[in-house]
Amino acid sequence: MAGAKPAAATGGKQDLEEALLQIVHQHRQQSLRQRQQTEKAKKDAMRSAARVADLLVDTVDGGVQELYVNEKRIELEARTLLGTVTRYRRQTDQWLAATNEINSVLKEIGDFENWMKIMDFECQSINAAIRNIHQP
Repeated sequence: MAGAKPAAATGGKQDLEEALLQIVHQHRQQSLRQRQQTEKAKKDAMRSAARVADLLVDTVDGGVQELYVNEKRIELEARTLLGTVTRYRRQTDQWLAATNEINSVLKEIGDFENWMKIMDFECQSINAAIRNIHQP
């Protein structure tokens, strides 16, 4: 019986080693699966983040492009409006010059009319003086 114990102890020790090796092996496999799942989740997250970033960039780029087109259209309209304003200013300046010329002519006509009235009055005065001189 003394020899049976060491065999049983040797067999128990071997069973314990096998159980520990099996536990270590299972732990490694589980760790490997866990690492693979983590790596896969990390890659999925990176792809999703890249896709979101691309969508955001596309959205922002679309908005920027629209703003650029609007800015160019506004600049073109502003240049057109500036040309129109310049043309109207020249036209207004011409009208103002014509109006001032008409006013000057009317003033000259008024001055001439006033001169004519003065001359008429002086002629009447001279005529009256000449009549007074020739009357007995």
